[in-house]
Amino acid sequence: MATAASEVIKPDFGSGRKHLLFTDEHEDLRESMKSWVLKEVTPHADEYEENYWPDSVLHRMAELGYVGLCFPEEYGGQGGDYYYSLVRAECLSYAESGGLGMGLAVHTDMVLPPIELLGTEDLKQRYLVPGIKGEKIACLGITEPGAGSDVAGIRTTARRDGDEYVINGSKIFITNGARADFILLVTKTDPDAGHDGITLFIVDLKDDDGNYVPGFTVSRTLDKLGMHSSDTAELAFEDVRVPAENMLGQEGKGFYHISWELQGERLVAAAGSVAGAERLFEKTLEYAKDRQAFGRPIGKFQAIRHKFAEMATKIEAAKQLTYSTAWRFNNGEYPVREITATKLYTSRVACEVADECIQIHGGYGYMKEYGIERAYRDVRLNRIGAGADEIMLEVIGRSYGL
Repeated sequence: MATAASEVIKPDFGSGRKHLLFTDEHEDLRESMKSWVLKEVTPHADEYEENYWPDSVLHRMAELGYVGLCFPEEYGGQGGDYYYSLVRAECLSYAESGGLGMGLAVHTDMVLPPIELLGTEDLKQRYLVPGIKGEKIACLGITEPGAGSDVAGIRTTARRDGDEYVINGSKIFITNGARADFILLVTKTDPDAGHDGITLFIVDLKDDDGNYVPGFTVSRTLDKLGMHSSDTAELAFEDVRVPAENMLGQEGKGFYHISWELQGERLVAAAGSVAGAERLFEKTLEYAKDRQAFGRPIGKFQAIRHKFAEMATKIEAAKQLTYSTAWRFNNGEYPVREITATKLYTSRVACEVADECIQIHGGYGYMKEYGIERAYRDVRLNRIGAGADEIMLEVIGRSYGL
């Protein structure tokens, strides 16, 4: 039966669509935050690479309400759901500065959520509230020179002494470590108890005058392959005294507390990986449409066109895996296997896309002019931080009883 041409359904690749997770409110946030990033942050990306991103970025972000998106209004937050954190991570990808996104995510998505979940009212008032206001900057202290993925192998100790704990040890690869006002610190309160001897503390690193507290030192700031805009440090604790009330959660239950924290961290990392891959794809697509070779745009060659098709497919698969897992997490599930697989897959996709985008740009991609080489260097950390590929594979394999 013939059908009028006007009634024929044709694909519209540029059309909008209803989203699985995001409401109009989420999209309003995306529009406003993306605009802020492009206007006030992105123009300074090169400067941040040379001098680190300034604390004023966090202050401004807090002023606009972007830090407290998912926290209760009673503590200065906006009371939004978990999806707002995904929108924030995606918007920060427009900054063209992986280190900036990493440093901010440590504060907003790795340290403040455990304080909100596990902290006493006193801890929330002293750390969560100023953290949401951007008045205090946080870092997370897990990895040590001799222990990273093996959390049970950490050696930093916290010994009870009256109403205080005395902390000794060191941490390494600590994002925000050189600038932070306080740290969420993973310690051993019982060195002989394995996983059941780990306890978390909120430890002040600076006094009210901005000086380091007695016994705490930044041993050194570290030079890195990428993420140059974020400070990464090795920290030392020598008889640092912490009030007993600064314990976060239960004594001896820190391994389980930090394991919960890692799930949210990995999911946000996955969203950031996908968003970063999308920005690289977009920038490279624009280049392929403009760059001429043999009398036509290089994107018109089948070899290049198919590269974009492969990248687009991987990005979309990674995005949908992230969103479906986020839906489960937001709805009260604890899908460790799926979060682990999501983190593993998205970080690999981001690295594959970065590599292809360098290749499509050719010699220009290897130069700093286009920013592709920076993204290539920055994105590589995704397969190491928040759980290396090898650990992710081990968690997934063991989840099947192997």
